[in-house]
Amino acid sequence: MSGDSPKPSVLDDGEHLNVLGYQDHFNRSMSFWANFALGFTYLSPLVGVYSLFAVALSVGGPPSIFWIFIVGAGQLLVSLVFGEVVSQYPIHGGIYPWARRLWGRRYAWMAAWVYIWAMIVTITAVAEYGSGFLGSLFGIPSTPLSTLLLTVALLLVALLLNFSGTRTMARVAQIGLAAELVGVIGVGLYLLLFQRKQPFSVFFDTMGVQGDGSYLTAFFGAALAGLFLFYGFEACGDVAEEVARPAVRIPRAMMLTIIVGGISALFSFGGYVLAAPDLQAIVSGKETDPIPAILESTLGPVGAKIFLVVAVTAFLSCVLSLQAAASRLLYSFARDGMLPGHRWLSKVTPRTKVPANALIVACTVPVLLALLIFVNEDLLNSVTAFAVLGIYVAFQMVVLAALRQRVRGWRPAGPFSLGRWGMLVNFVALAYGIFAMYLLARPGSSGNVFADWIVLIGLGIVLVTGGLYLFIARPDRKSHAPAGDAIAVAEQIRSRTAAVQTTR
Repeated sequence: MSGDSPKPSVLDDGEHLNVLGYQDHFNRSMSFWANFALGFTYLSPLVGVYSLFAVALSVGGPPSIFWIFIVGAGQLLVSLVFGEVVSQYPIHGGIYPWARRLWGRRYAWMAAWVYIWAMIVTITAVAEYGSGFLGSLFGIPSTPLSTLLLTVALLLVALLLNFSGTRTMARVAQIGLAAELVGVIGVGLYLLLFQRKQPFSVFFDTMGVQGDGSYLTAFFGAALAGLFLFYGFEACGDVAEEVARPAVRIPRAMMLTIIVGGISALFSFGGYVLAAPDLQAIVSGKETDPIPAILESTLGPVGAKIFLVVAVTAFLSCVLSLQAAASRLLYSFARDGMLPGHRWLSKVTPRTKVPANALIVACTVPVLLALLIFVNEDLLNSVTAFAVLGIYVAFQMVVLAALRQRVRGWRPAGPFSLGRWGMLVNFVALAYGIFAMYLLARPGSSGNVFADWIVLIGLGIVLVTGGLYLFIARPDRKSHAPAGDAIAVAEQIRSRTAAVQTTR
């Protein structure tokens, strides 16, 4: 799967980067499996399942598990589109450079602005959720102050590990991958095989969550069970310039992240449903945090404590992967002169070869957001909901830009190609993305206008502030890096590749 033997039809990494207008400044020490581990620990099925298990069951009942299949299939299509893009453009930053090279500077600025805030908010949310596991591991009572301190501790430890360099980051990501697999597949299989208390037919039982209305409405309401799970695979492309043979390896790593993440989530979610001693209490909303009780009753006190160690490791690795991806996006954005303080943000440490200043920002802003959540705990759900929608919006801006270029005649020139299926896959991926964004942006029905519209309000604030800065400061005019060159670059890559084949 890793494809270690070089193919004569592929440009070497330095030459490929040179065609794109950049020079190597990083150590290409990240292997295929380390790149996959980075994406997987960012996607983190353990974090996703634990965070939304009770919510999904209370809204959609046991059939909400089918959202894992639906969203997994949709995001796999998106990863195929991303795979072709990153195979032609294996450069740092992911969403931002892809949008820039496929469309243009201003379009890319808005995509990156939305994505940066979504990632930073996601870092905050994951650290906040992880603080609960860390507190339980050390027997620290859950209070607003302890949650704040433990959240900051997770953020700072991840920052220190990221400062150590790409190799350390890769090792921690691989440890996190092992922890994730034990925590979701291992525990999930154990629950399925030895602790099953519910029949498999329960996954087709709505258990009355729809009340007197249509179950379809309830099922759509539980979509977040899948939508929150399947992003993070794009992080494989955020560190492209630190991966050996990225044009070949990163598309495979992204697809593998989706497939293994989906299987892991199914085992985990299904195992907890089938092992729940009182499933009706979870579905009715009486039991709002059921997983600790399920683990205590099935694994015993010692087993539950071991699981906490695994969970804390997974959360730390997830925060580390998120910080790494966000810092590379900030670096890529700054390298092109598109942000205030771009010279400071685009500095790379001479010894460890990491964008240290961008890493500091990727840690400091989440700390400030954690302070806001300390003041108002209700903000956590709001910022989490915005993070998911913001990431999907940024994803679909790339998918739309790729489809636009295909209509204009673009044929991706990287070693990973969908060939004649590219247009169809691109179109269906965009249709899926629009459907997903509709599900995420639908206003609630609580009667509280602010609470019902908070996700769209948050996205609106980010879009308006980003738009104002873009059209007042005009950072796009200060940046002279290439943009909108997908067709020209594809032709240049084919020409260079043909020349390489001839000389070999």
